[in-house]
Amino acid sequence: MTHSYHDITTAPVRVKLEKSAENPYNLTREGALTDDKRVERYVAHTASFKLMYSTQRINDSVLNSLQQLADECGLIKQFAEMRRGAVLNKIHNYDSECRQVLHTSCRDIFSDSPKEANATGQARVEIEKLRAFLDDLDSGKIVNEKGKTFTTMVTIGIGGSDLGPRSIYEALKAYSKDSRVVHFIANVDPDDAARVLEEVDLSRALVNIVSKSGTTLETLTNESIVVERLLAAGLNPAKHCLAVTGQGSPMDNPQKYLRSFYMFDYIGGRYSSTSMVGAVMLGFSLGVENLDRFLHGASTIDDLAENAAIQQNIPLLLALLGVWNHNFLGMDTVAILPYSQALHRFPAHLQQCDMESNGKSINRQGQKLSYKTGPVVWGEPGTNGQHAFYQLLHQGTEIVPAEFIGFRNCQYQKDLQVSGTTSQQKLMANMLAQSIAMATGQKHENPNKVFSGNRPTSILLADKLTPETMGELLAIYEAKIIFQGFLWNINSFDQEGVQLGKILAGRILEQMQARRGNGDGIETQFLDVAENTANTTVER
Repeated sequence: MTHSYHDITTAPVRVKLEKSAENPYNLTREGALTDDKRVERYVAHTASFKLMYSTQRINDSVLNSLQQLADECGLIKQFAEMRRGAVLNKIHNYDSECRQVLHTSCRDIFSDSPKEANATGQARVEIEKLRAFLDDLDSGKIVNEKGKTFTTMVTIGIGGSDLGPRSIYEALKAYSKDSRVVHFIANVDPDDAARVLEEVDLSRALVNIVSKSGTTLETLTNESIVVERLLAAGLNPAKHCLAVTGQGSPMDNPQKYLRSFYMFDYIGGRYSSTSMVGAVMLGFSLGVENLDRFLHGASTIDDLAENAAIQQNIPLLLALLGVWNHNFLGMDTVAILPYSQALHRFPAHLQQCDMESNGKSINRQGQKLSYKTGPVVWGEPGTNGQHAFYQLLHQGTEIVPAEFIGFRNCQYQKDLQVSGTTSQQKLMANMLAQSIAMATGQKHENPNKVFSGNRPTSILLADKLTPETMGELLAIYEAKIIFQGFLWNINSFDQEGVQLGKILAGRILEQMQARRGNGDGIETQFLDVAENTANTTVER
């Protein structure tokens, strides 16, 4: 499947959008948010979420142009091709990974006619293996050496094998099975593993090691630390360790691991939370029913994302609004601001998913780009962030578009009224107020109290953070990122940017081994590698 599509530079509607960007909608004008029922009209829906975007600097003309941009760039066609197995992870005429992109197949398991039958078939095999394993845990068929059940899981992985799954676990702790706890070790910093192991009774713990290649330096190092601790406690690692890895990798070893679950080349690490990378841990902590609810939520968005009408397709609309702010209005970053403490690690996951996907400076033909691609993505939960960095969002010289995420109801249903309102009402009031304040600003005779306004925001609102809505939220942002990559005509599915550092780290480690004990310090090793690498081609 190879087609030629317009991109953001060649789409005919670009000229119209550039003209509109010269005088974008003024949110600070009196009546700007109430004219023409703007607040009611600028709303889009999924099964669970409402996207409120009246506080973006757009009008109907810009929306129509963005629709035209999506059509001219073939965004829906490319997304549909991706789901059906097109080889999109490639750079034409240059060496690249040259793979399909089929993370959506992991949650297409509920369909009678999946979009890519082979990949979904493999996902079904793995999910059935996982169901059987979890059943054996729950029934007591799998126990530790003393006949006791496993109550803890230690997941070892890094990057896409850590950030996404960890953020979802944190988001859904309220739905965890009684007595089931998960800990994570990611950083090769030995203090990360030491801290976790101080808190864990390894005799009751499963150790879940996650690496597609089976060769990830940080993951294998941390695995060795945990295995050494298991052995020191008189425990058999083969009865405690699970592997989530590529079939046939060095970690695909039944002599070494209690069970192996497979991840496949067509699923990129940062898009792998709904594969076995996330499912093994989430199935252990949430149980099978809640895991299914999470996967089903994601699958509903995958289907919705094929809707060509941008006002009925939240991921596509978010992508286009982001490109409007970034490429046409010149805003370099975007803040993801969840008004939910459970989502406190979700911005970190999106930071990786977005910046590793779209932090590219060549197009899919290998040509250097003349326009901006991925923005810097960052964020923290509200209301904490209001007391940290919102000063810059309101009055700083940098204009930062903000995407708020909120829920009408709290997870634990343990709330009470203080001064006439509940804590959840206070949380939502703050979120709505921040969005309005950033948009409309404030005039004042004291310049220190002037808020310039015209700082674009949007609000994603759902009833409650549940397994279904978490699945939806994850898939919304995955699809948003992919649509933006299509618009910029870049490969959002590789990550060459991490390779050079890995290679050079390997060289420095070799020097550390060779020079052990001769007094040479880190500075010497840095200089030697720098001199030998400058302006040379480094092969993998």
